[in-house]
Amino acid sequence: MPDDGDLAHILGVVDHMLEEKLRDRGGEKALFHGDADLARLLDVERQRGDAVASGLDEQAVHDADAKSRLDHGQEREVARRVIGDLGMDVVMVEQTVEFVVFDLHQAHEVLVRQLLEREDGREGEMIFRSVYELADCQKPMKRLWISSMEDSAIREGFANLRPGADYDGLRDAALCRAKADWLVGINATRLFSVLYHRTLNIGRVMSPTLALIVQREAEIDTFKPVPFYTVALELPGLTVSGERMADKAAAEQLKEACQGAAATIKKVECKEKSEKPPALYDLTTLQRDANRLLGFTAQQTLDYLQSLYEKKLCTYPRTDSRYLTGDMADSLPVLVNLVANAMPFRKGIAITCDPQTVINDKKVTDHHAVIPTRNLKDADLSALPAGEKAVLELVALRLLCAVAQPHIYSETVVIAACAGGEFTAKGKTVKHPGWKALEDAYRAKMKDAEPKKEGAEKALPELTEGQTLSVAAAIIKEGKSSPPQHFTEDTLLSAMETAGKEDMPEDAERKGLGTPATRAGILEKLVSAGFLERKKSRKTVQLLPSHDAVSLITILPEQLQSPLLTAEWEYRLGEIERGQLAPEEFLDGISTMLKDLVGTYQVIKGTEYLFTPPREVVGKCPRCGGEVAELQKGFFCQNDSCKFAIWKNNKWWAAKKKQPTKAVVSALLKDGRVHVTGLYSEKTGKTYDATVVLEDDGQYANFKLEFDQRKGGSR
Repeated sequence: MPDDGDLAHILGVVDHMLEEKLRDRGGEKALFHGDADLARLLDVERQRGDAVASGLDEQAVHDADAKSRLDHGQEREVARRVIGDLGMDVVMVEQTVEFVVFDLHQAHEVLVRQLLEREDGREGEMIFRSVYELADCQKPMKRLWISSMEDSAIREGFANLRPGADYDGLRDAALCRAKADWLVGINATRLFSVLYHRTLNIGRVMSPTLALIVQREAEIDTFKPVPFYTVALELPGLTVSGERMADKAAAEQLKEACQGAAATIKKVECKEKSEKPPALYDLTTLQRDANRLLGFTAQQTLDYLQSLYEKKLCTYPRTDSRYLTGDMADSLPVLVNLVANAMPFRKGIAITCDPQTVINDKKVTDHHAVIPTRNLKDADLSALPAGEKAVLELVALRLLCAVAQPHIYSETVVIAACAGGEFTAKGKTVKHPGWKALEDAYRAKMKDAEPKKEGAEKALPELTEGQTLSVAAAIIKEGKSSPPQHFTEDTLLSAMETAGKEDMPEDAERKGLGTPATRAGILEKLVSAGFLERKKSRKTVQLLPSHDAVSLITILPEQLQSPLLTAEWEYRLGEIERGQLAPEEFLDGISTMLKDLVGTYQVIKGTEYLFTPPREVVGKCPRCGGEVAELQKGFFCQNDSCKFAIWKNNKWWAAKKKQPTKAVVSALLKDGRVHVTGLYSEKTGKTYDATVVLEDDGQYANFKLEFDQRKGGSR
């Protein structure tokens, strides 16, 4: 679904098509150009288009109608003549104007537009069909399906409008997916929550994602490091290393044999290699890089990119394609040059553009890859928020790298023999930096730039086979095998993208767990539900499962924690799209699976204390309306974004030798005040009774005293 700016562009192309068609009419040209009503109608229709794009209210549209001096019937008659002359479906155009402007309230229109802007394929079809059917609309429709905003693509799209019925299978598949997800989620969540006496959220995508993390932590916990030993020889101008050895005594023996001996060069192999530029960003790869390089969460990256899209500085964010369409090839060099001039890190670096490296129509589905737009030219990038600017620079860098020349280098491998052992050294010499010059320049400006690995691009001295070199020193390097790494958002997004991929059909619309549009939300839901915790470790933020997450995966049957369920669904949904499987048959299978689950699942014995006891809620938060629960050190709002707290060791209460109890806090949250007895006076050393009033200023929870005036305020 195009955004408001794209819609305006499409309307502009349609206007141009109208003008061209009128010019081509020849002898009838005077009929239309001399018709003042037609000119006024086109103004009205443009104003209606602007109203749709900018969110004007219905009154503004009706005012425009009044100014046109055309009644409704006259407008329709002229519209039929013009649209009919273009060969378009008259009813389709009338439906678009009347349904959006007159039949929907402004707020509803904006909501539908926002939903459609987020999905175009399977889900977008379902959103539109839902509105169409709920409005009881019987008018025919045609589908404009374009992946590019180039004028030629828009023209071709209008020239090849497809009947809506061609996409009934797409709608059916989307509806089946939505119903099946709801059925699995609601039934499994209720089943396990009732059986284990606490709320346990289960989902087709959420649960397998959590299982990936729990499994990784289990691998780390059970990992036992294995020591190994490597003998290294210092030769003139280079260091050669032997293979890893498990036996330390054998390594010591080889070291002693090589000490003071001579090494013979057995082989010198030099190859020229080329490293292709990286592909453009889809949403997931951008989120991964933004997490690894900038420390942004997946949700933050999506939010920043969405804002850039709404400011018309980047293209559509929720895409799973890493390529552009062929009709964008001619305009790409201009865009690349414009982007290069806007990015400070590319100064002094020659920019090249090979469009063919990023053009692949077959790999573009609903939307092409994420790239900057030409609006960069007139934008004040310094005024952008820091997060948006950082994401924009990352997107710009990837575009410049993707169309740049390959990185060319020569790699030399030297194999030496000494005391019956073989030792190897590798060297690298850059011949042409290509796209890596841009990447290195970008990383150099980063505050926390990762230092280059020592010897990564070190050249070796000139050597010949059969040459003998003296061993200056022989040493043993001791190491241990490394455990699997904790998941970060970067690596988890990658795992979600590929989970179960080998079991999915080649033509499946969605592969892996979730979609580019939903993965960030899934991670945030797991965090907010208390199943995942973000823990900072050095320069990375790790995702660690909570105790309850491990417990949940322990009790879940394999079918609910395996990505194979998604793989099976995608195969079936593909059949529905192609008309090879009835929707009812798919949903019957889901119902059968759930009936078997509910009817046969048995509570695992010994799990009474498997989950953390639920926190008792004592009241509603006065700031956000969330639940306030008692923890060890106080009473805290359970909404992560809210910081409301009443600490048990609060100084105000401590001075009065009292601690807020559950009953006291409950009354304060409910009524804003509570009568307390036995408060201590620091002045008199005596106790007194008073009413404690809660005063929350949005930052701190404060308290004050009120006394019963009927008793004269005596203490």
